[in-house]
Amino acid sequence: MSRPITIVEVGPRDGLQNEAAVLDPATRAELTRRLEAAGARRIEAVSFVHPKYVPQMAGAEEVMAALPPEPGRSRIGLVLNAKGYDRALTTAVDEVNVSIAATDGFGLKNQGLDRAGQMAMVEEIVNRRSNAAPGGEAPSLSVTISCVWGCPFDGEVGVDQVGNLVGRLAALGVGEIALADTIGVGDPWSVRRKVEAARRAAPEATLRLHFHDTRNTGVANAFAGIEAGIDVLDASVGGIGGCPFAPGATGNVATEDLVYMLERAGFDTGYDLDRLIETARWIGEKIGRPAPSALSRAGGWPKR
Repeated sequence: MSRPITIVEVGPRDGLQNEAAVLDPATRAELTRRLEAAGARRIEAVSFVHPKYVPQMAGAEEVMAALPPEPGRSRIGLVLNAKGYDRALTTAVDEVNVSIAATDGFGLKNQGLDRAGQMAMVEEIVNRRSNAAPGGEAPSLSVTISCVWGCPFDGEVGVDQVGNLVGRLAALGVGEIALADTIGVGDPWSVRRKVEAARRAAPEATLRLHFHDTRNTGVANAFAGIEAGIDVLDASVGGIGGCPFAPGATGNVATEDLVYMLERAGFDTGYDLDRLIETARWIGEKIGRPAPSALSRAGGWPKR
């Protein structure tokens, strides 16, 4: 169990976007710097969405301007459409993550697009990236599929439905595809089934998993994903956040809780657990409530 596991830190984006507190760009940039000091190498730092709908993510350009490029660090910007992609290209983001939904209901609520419209949008972004002017290096591109384990509007999501969508993304040339349990309804057995279906549909793609701990199954689901061969997982410092467009979907898997489990088992995450816990407590102070993670309360073990 010594293989490396990459944990993509999403606290500055998916963590903060559902918190009542609206932090200024300077504080959000400071959170990214603290997380990188704790070992984060890939970090979802910003979201290029309209501040009218997600005011917590306003000022993405200012956040990125406060984060000069550093070797070995990859800052990710989330986009929901081609307009957001264009905004991302004006900044120094290293990666662009396009979010789409596994269902029509969530896609229409979140982006105003059904599944067909979202696929057309992804194809437009892929083509625009492929046709970029020679000499200019475009950010790498990934796609996150939300509501893979269930939708608050359309209900259950089938295995074949997920496999079909993953296959279509892979056919467009998307190299990394994340499967997200946006409302936290998955279980370890369904995680394995959907990971296996996604791998059959896109054997050459990198698969990433994104779990919410809404119903206390997030860490168990992460374990199931790793047992199924997944090497890339999302997590949010302190377990903060959720999705503002998914009723009741609070609580990401906490980075420090996941790191603790993996490091105790002998996996290599590259994170400093003590610094993660310190950062979780710091962001809890900034958002005006204690971070909900277990490790931010109990600390690691053995005590150092």
